[in-house]
Amino acid sequence: MRILVIEDDQKLAALIARALVRDQHSVDVFHDGESGLAAALNGASDVAIIDWMLPGRDGPSICRGIRAARLRTAVLLLTARGQVEDRVAGLDAGADDYLTKPFALEELQARVRALSRRFQPELESDGEMRAGPIVLDTRAHTARVGTTALDLTATEWDLLELFVRHRGQALSREQILSAVWSYDRDVQAGMVDLYVSYLRRKLNAAEGDPGRLIQTVRGVGYRFDPAA
Repeated sequence: MRILVIEDDQKLAALIARALVRDQHSVDVFHDGESGLAAALNGASDVAIIDWMLPGRDGPSICRGIRAARLRTAVLLLTARGQVEDRVAGLDAGADDYLTKPFALEELQARVRALSRRFQPELESDGEMRAGPIVLDTRAHTARVGTTALDLTATEWDLLELFVRHRGQALSREQILSAVWSYDRDVQAGMVDLYVSYLRRKLNAAEGDPGRLIQTVRGVGYRFDPAA
């Protein structure tokens, strides 16, 4: 999964990041509320681990921003506050889980695994994700429409996976660039349009013309609608 860590204690943030990378997750780390919220609103994170007390903007405020944007990102709130009213305030702000400091890294890792299961119900026990006629096998890294296999490049597969995971959500070109081409800062927004056209063409070669499921959202980017 792609995990966002927003924690101003740089030593603790590094410990969390190393533990999650050992679990084979991709981790982005920010140390203040403003840059953390901007990263969260990219919509590319499956789970966000957010400290309550942050410079610039606190954790509950970031939670509310994520929920206002209707993102599917699961949120784990970290805090030294252990009172019941504080836990209630964090959950009411939009957090999905709550972990009181100090904590064991093993418990954090277990809670992340639990959140991933809760917020990725489309991932079946056989490692497949299904959205309308499209099936992605996350273990074999293959895709098909019904029984018809799709011959996708690695980038096309990553793009289709992003759409399937964020079905129904309008994704900007910047969000797509961040999620699919995060390693390459030289890639321009026009590359998104090019690869969407490649992906649509390959999808439309299958029965039912499923390329129509990738819809253009004027002035924003694209939305994947499996019911279209």
